[in-house]
Amino acid sequence: MHLISKKKLIYPISDLLRKYLRQYGRDVKTSLKYSELMEYENFINVYDRDGNNTYWITVIYNHAVADEINEKLKHVYAILKAAGDVSVINHLYIDRIDFCLFANTGPFRVRVVNRLNDNFDYFYVKKADASRIYGLELEHLLSPNHISYFVNDETLIEEHIIGIPADQFLTKNNTVHQNFEETRLAKEFVKFNERCFVRLLGDMHSSNFVIDVTPDFESTHYRMRSIDFDQQSFEKRKAVYLPQFFKQNLPFVDLVSKHLTPQSIQQYQREERSLIFNRIRNSRYQIRDIVHVMTRDTIAPQENIEQLKEELAKHYNNTEFLRCKTMGHILRISLKILIKGK
Repeated sequence: MHLISKKKLIYPISDLLRKYLRQYGRDVKTSLKYSELMEYENFINVYDRDGNNTYWITVIYNHAVADEINEKLKHVYAILKAAGDVSVINHLYIDRIDFCLFANTGPFRVRVVNRLNDNFDYFYVKKADASRIYGLELEHLLSPNHISYFVNDETLIEEHIIGIPADQFLTKNNTVHQNFEETRLAKEFVKFNERCFVRLLGDMHSSNFVIDVTPDFESTHYRMRSIDFDQQSFEKRKAVYLPQFFKQNLPFVDLVSKHLTPQSIQQYQREERSLIFNRIRNSRYQIRDIVHVMTRDTIAPQENIEQLKEELAKHYNNTEFLRCKTMGHILRISLKILIKGK
């Protein structure tokens, strides 16, 4: 099933969103600009272990600018990971800079290595997109996952989210074939599906989320984490905000059908909504502020807003959606319904 109607547009950061980012410490001045990374002179294609093209390239810079760029990237990493404590970069070096050829925000993936123990980490430099920033912020506030990111003018810096890409998890048969483990994975997919729908995060097919696997003394725990936030409140079809409708996620849907009863599914949906409600209650003022900004911003074409509000009005049997003028208004009603249900 093809759910995405057209390529995602890039939306600029509005003055109100910029004010919010400054208020909550997400707007940080650095010397690095996204445009500097685009000035590479050559590149090498990146292939996976099986020899398949990954659509990433490793970029190569002129020696005259490479050292300066690397130094700026290390300082950015210090801000992202150590609140600006530059002492952490003394033993770090930039091992590689990769560029993705097809993603909306043109991400650069930076590999940072500690020369003392060869431990490495990644972070990303992207074109700032308002939709993605709303997605990152709502993930941080409404999900069980904390997100480290900041914006410098039109440059977006993001941490690397650790986990097994869901499509690789499926392809390599990483699922432990025991009912107990499969049931836990099915439960997590139901909860993930509910989180995405409540906060209107779209396009969560198996290439756009990862699975964080945590072994316990008696079992294995799973958490599904979004890694792509470009489709926050953008698409017009309700189904785009429900991961269960993507054909790439069919193996997870099959696990749910195999192991969970309708009563169990409803229970896990209620559990997840209760957890989201608690997060709203604990961060009520910040969530109020980001939703307030979002209601006054343009992050989707008007036709998308019109169709989505009609579909959600029908889904919830709630005519409040029909009065919505922006995607932010639609999100506010979605959260309002959740709160009223508590």
